[in-house]
Amino acid sequence: MNYRFQNLLGAPYRGGNALVVNNSLLISPIGNRVAVTDLIKSETITLPSQSSTNLRRIAASPDGVFLLAIDENNRCLFINLLRRAVLHRITFKHPVAAAKFSPDGQLIAVAAGKLLQIWRSPGFRKEFFPFELIRTFTDCNDRITSLDWSPDSGYVLAGSKDLTARLFCLKKSTKYIKPFLFLGHRDVIVGAFFGTDKKTNKVCRVYTISRDGAIFSWGYSEMDGNFDEPSLASEPESPGTPEQGQGNNAEGDSDSRVKKRKNFDGKDDTLDLDDRFQLHKLKWELMKKDFFMQAPAKLTACDYHRGLDMAVVGFSNGIFGLYQMPDFVCIHLLSISREKITTAVFNDLGNWLTFGCARLGQLLVWEWKSESYILKQQGHYFDVNCLAYSPDSQLVATGADDNKIKVWTVSSGFCFVTFSEHTNAVTALHFMPGNHCLLSASLDGTVRAWDLLRYRNFKTFTTPTSKQFVSLAADQSGEVICAGTLDSFEIFVWSMKTGRLLDILSGHEGPVHGLVFSPTNATLASSSWDKTVRLWDVFDGKGAVETFPHTHDVLTVVYRPDGKQLACSTLDGHIHFWDPIEGLLMYTIEGRRDIAGGRLMTDRRSAANSTSGKCFTTLCYSADGSYILAGGNSKYICMYDVADQVLLRRFQITHNLSLDGVLDVLNSKNMTESGPLNLIDDDNSDTEEGVDKQVRNKLAYDLPGSMPNHGRAVIRTKCLRIAPTGRSWAAATTEGVLIYSMDESFIFDPTDLDIDLTPEAVDAALKENQTSRAVILSLRLNEDSLIKKCIIGVSPADIPAVASSVPVKYIQRLVEALASLLENCPHMEFILRWCQELCKIHGNSIQQKSRSLLPALKSLQKAITRLHQDLADTCNSNEYMLRYLCSASDAK
Repeated sequence: MNYRFQNLLGAPYRGGNALVVNNSLLISPIGNRVAVTDLIKSETITLPSQSSTNLRRIAASPDGVFLLAIDENNRCLFINLLRRAVLHRITFKHPVAAAKFSPDGQLIAVAAGKLLQIWRSPGFRKEFFPFELIRTFTDCNDRITSLDWSPDSGYVLAGSKDLTARLFCLKKSTKYIKPFLFLGHRDVIVGAFFGTDKKTNKVCRVYTISRDGAIFSWGYSEMDGNFDEPSLASEPESPGTPEQGQGNNAEGDSDSRVKKRKNFDGKDDTLDLDDRFQLHKLKWELMKKDFFMQAPAKLTACDYHRGLDMAVVGFSNGIFGLYQMPDFVCIHLLSISREKITTAVFNDLGNWLTFGCARLGQLLVWEWKSESYILKQQGHYFDVNCLAYSPDSQLVATGADDNKIKVWTVSSGFCFVTFSEHTNAVTALHFMPGNHCLLSASLDGTVRAWDLLRYRNFKTFTTPTSKQFVSLAADQSGEVICAGTLDSFEIFVWSMKTGRLLDILSGHEGPVHGLVFSPTNATLASSSWDKTVRLWDVFDGKGAVETFPHTHDVLTVVYRPDGKQLACSTLDGHIHFWDPIEGLLMYTIEGRRDIAGGRLMTDRRSAANSTSGKCFTTLCYSADGSYILAGGNSKYICMYDVADQVLLRRFQITHNLSLDGVLDVLNSKNMTESGPLNLIDDDNSDTEEGVDKQVRNKLAYDLPGSMPNHGRAVIRTKCLRIAPTGRSWAAATTEGVLIYSMDESFIFDPTDLDIDLTPEAVDAALKENQTSRAVILSLRLNEDSLIKKCIIGVSPADIPAVASSVPVKYIQRLVEALASLLENCPHMEFILRWCQELCKIHGNSIQQKSRSLLPALKSLQKAITRLHQDLADTCNSNEYMLRYLCSASDAK
């Protein structure tokens, strides 16, 4: 039961900037977590580390090893992407609007409010305080909005909200030079970029882009000998500004090549010419200006690719444009939505464009040359209400308040189909045996059956009058489908084959929120807010067989996998266990104190004294029935031992303070006569930066007596499901679907460090009798002859140990090699021993990745079948000879 966080499904993109590293890894913030999507393999993983609030800004090192994640509270995590571990933490004193690594990866530029801070990038070395502040520039008059580094890491270009851009010098010098100013824009600077010469890779121009769509191209001309260089004491000449009487003019200091300044001790100090820097020797001039798009929409995101000299811009009306610089030639001008584009970024090669729309919760990757989508993933924008595992545990289906059903592959974290035929919130899901059919119930009054092979709705179940369905169940044979209603308190029964309404079960006096069939017989159990659990004989039509009364509203009901126990949760926070055969109450778990935790901002009482909402709304038995998972309106999910009725473990599903109900103790200073300060909308209407505040009104139903919080999303668990294999479980929460697993999702291969991967290293490992190392090295080299040589070189006694040391990602290659060996190698029993041990040790992983391993497994099965047939034919032809030999040996 050592479950660990594995992945996060269905969480929408809420804002912040996205990155593409190593040309194929898309990194994006998902709430207070970071999601990494492999665009080549179509796999998405979510890092286990969490920030205290939603992430505002991320930055990656040029080699893709380190990641900087900064949240709304200015708290920063320094993460190793390869190991998915947090190395360091730091808190900035001002809101961070931009952060970027230098091209050499040694420095980090951070725009903290009006300050430009240069930090030394931490590494793998052990230090007491790894973040070292190198320099702080305080020249900006307003908040910095964008940053860019020169290719030599010596200069930083910063765009500011004061309508200017500044060029800062970072060369190794203790002497300070004031930044160079670029003036002339009439709106906030959204992006400022260095343009380079493709041949020499030296800076030749500067681009500044403002929110009104204006772009200025700045070039320079070499200063002649009689033009004075910028001094340390005076402001450098800025384009577009009138000449100053005491400024840099040729008449006053025409013969002067050096400038005198006073040191701190009052002595004169001569500034050498070596301290003059190249870009500050240049006279920058406005070469050209233009507008990207003549439209009332505001420019909200932009990026520039130096190698291709191209710019991509996104606007608040969902239109994006791709332009060839420096002539501003429009290559593409397309619309991807009607909502604001919050991020736009190139990949390393410049052939893929990534766009993010926070209001739609969507990320798009578009290839502009072929005009096709590489990635088009979108999570559930509203809360996920229900989920269901497929019988083979490889798929997860989710339904949400956005009226959509999504089916995800657990191993890759990708959604491969979305059904949007429902017109209201989806409330229940159920997989039919065989993995190819999915049932869904919705508040729109329909129950639909979905074909997962043809991706279509092939059957719809309705009622004579419109009802709101909130629960769903199907018997083991898949012949009968039952759905419970919210408004008429009835249970409707349909035939799966004909689609006809067979029966209407009446008797409940409240909404039927729980339905489940017994795993061993055709008995249907239902739970309702009328404080009862009823058992029904659906096939005989006898109505309610038995009724189990309770003292409070029953919220959900679930059968143990063996069908000999029934568990239900009530509004008072108790879990009752019944014997459905004898009709007796076996025992009760009082879980109110276990699930208690978290105080809402609107609560007048503390979390310790509040009793409202402390109950379980969803239950789920383990595969063997030994423990049960319980979740509800809380940040906790509780795991109980059924036999001993004790709490085994408590999972906290999030630490995100952007959600309501995470903190147990709130600051009383934030409570005013008008309500909590955090719920008072006192922000300006100007929201061009950061993440817009998402006010998500509840579209679905709520528990009796509870009050919805319309200010912030409340953390809660709406559905829990354990995979049929028992190796993982999923929870539908406010932040998305959390997957917890006992299997290690990330395998750290120590041979990835400093080992020379050569055939000589494999031979040396075999000679030193290091068979495990030799097998792994050969698998990494992917040489067929070396892999077979290492397999044969393992002694039969060492096969279990070597097979257990093989990482999961090499199983497919190893199975292919064993299948090839089995067809040509005379050591039949030896190879079969390898196959047996491999299945014993990696059986769960092989089952979970059966789709990707299917070709290799079929090859192995074909080889074993052919070998078995050859041996059977040989034995049959020599049957009498074998009998004679056996009898002759007995006679002697």
